[in-house]
Formats: sequence, C-alpha cells, structure tokens
Amino acid sequence: MDYPLVSIITVNYDHPEVTCALLASLRKVTYPNVEIIVVDNASPNDDPGIIPASFPEVHFMQSKENLGFAGGNNLAIRQAKGDFVLLLNNDTEVEPGFLEPLVAKCASDSTIGAVSPKIKYWSNPDTIQFTGQAPINPWTVRSHGYGWGQKDDGQFDQDALTHYVHGAAMMIPMEVIRRVGLMSEIYFLYYEELDWGARIRAAGLNLWYVHDSVVFHKESVSVGKMSPFKTYWMNRSRWMYLRRNVHGLTFLVALLFQTFASVPKNLIVFTVKRQAEHLKAYVKALLWHLKNLFSKEVHSNPVL
Repeated sequence: MDYPLVSIITVNYDHPEVTCALLASLRKVTYPNVEIIVVDNASPNDDPGIIPASFPEVHFMQSKENLGFAGGNNLAIRQAKGDFVLLLNNDTEVEPGFLEPLVAKCASDSTIGAVSPKIKYWSNPDTIQFTGQAPINPWTVRSHGYGWGQKDDGQFDQDALTHYVHGAAMMIPMEVIRRVGLMSEIYFLYYEELDWGARIRAAGLNLWYVHDSVVFHKESVSVGKMSPFKTYWMNRSRWMYLRRNVHGLTFLVALLFQTFASVPKNLIVFTVKRQAEHLKAYVKALLWHLKNLFSKEVHSNPVL
C-alpha cells in the first residue's frame, strides 16, 4: 500500500506522564509515515516539559490558554501537514499495527468522511467501549454505543457504518476538514466530535467503525469521572448540540421535553442526593444558554 502522511494529534492538560505513555506506544507503530503533534492546553499544575524532553521527535505546541478539546485540536490541525489527521486522546495507548487499517479504510472510498477504531478499556482490555454509535435521540439528546461494556468475543469484527465517530480516536481526511470546517470551539468540552460527525454526514459523507484497528482508552483522566466540572460542560454541550443540530417541529418537541421533563428531573436528583456543587454546575449550564439565547457564535464554525 501507499503510505500517505498521517498527522497524529493529541492534547495534554496536566498529567504529562499520561501523554508520555501514549507517545511511548506510538513509537512502536509499524506505519512508516507519521508526524506527531502534541498541544499543551495551558496546564495549570503539572509542568509539560517532560514531553518534549522525553520525545524530541514530536512537534510540541504550548497554548497560552486552555482552548478546550476542540480548540486545542484545531490549533494543531492548522499546523498539520498530513493527508489524514488522527485525533487521539492523551489517555489512550495503541497497538503497533493500528494505523494501517484506518488509513486503508479512509483511502478506499471518497465518500468516507471519518473513521474510528475499535476502542477498548485500558484497565479491562477485553471489554468494549466503542464499536460504533447509534443516532442521537433528538428529544433527549442522548445516544448509546454498540457493544459498550460487552466482552470482546469477536462479535463486532466487521467494519460498519456508524452515526458518529469517537472523540478518543478518530481519523479524518484533510480534504474533508477543508470541506466542512474544523470542530466548533463553542463547545469547549464534550459533544464537539458528535457535532462534527453530524456536519460531516450533512455534507453527504459516511462515518465508519474499523474493526481491525484497536486503541485502549483510560478515560476521564483529566476531568474526573463525576466532577461538577464535567456536570457543567456535559449539560452545556448537550443543549448546544440540540440548538445546533435539531430543527423545526422536532426542535420544539425536544425543547418542551428538556424543559418540562429532563430539567426538573435533574434538579430533583441533585437536590435529593445533596450534591450542591453539581446542582450549581447544572444551573450554571442552563443559565449560560439563557444568557446567550441569540448569540451568533452558537452556530459558527471555524475553517481551516
């Protein structure tokens, strides 16, 4: 096969030792034509200097401010030279031969807009996290992944169309990025890759799960599994996806459902569980949307 250049991008935010573990696994890949770009997203606590010191072959970029997931990756994409861009969470590790199937799939069909590998849990390497994803319910703005939590017995060992690719590991042809634009930075964290996937599909392109490429994900190292920080950004971004991607009568029904079912339920749950910080974060997310009800930035997309 030909070996077009692949730009591998990862964003670091504190925990540089986690990023170093990813880079160590990337040193073992068998694909011969890659550039690796690491963006430090203004880490406030841990000195990221260990990354360029230990891995001088990477292109290390240091942002002056925390740009979020989309902004940090977009910063690197603008500098990338590859025919394909592979975004990897810094809390992943890869198998040596994981790149070849992704490149082969992307290069096989001009209608392919993005691909993701099989993603399994690093702490439970026989357990599936991602083998594709169902459509997002326009009322609840929630979805489910195929095979999530199942033991990997080969039941998903075939490539398949998916409605969304996974932000922990996704490859996009650079030509597609030129066509549809970069990830929307209004999200900051969560749902931005789902929004990107929706825009890619709206452009008439397909998203694929690639079964014979495997990545292991440690998940939620930077933000914590159940932090008020996560509560705020997850709910702010869920409403953002609704505003950007659901339209017409469906949007009206979804708005009514969220206002009279989802919001009261969440307020009650946080109150009953005495999770005051989560309650504050949730209300703050709702107030952001009220404050920015007519903001044009909500619907803007940066371009390459």
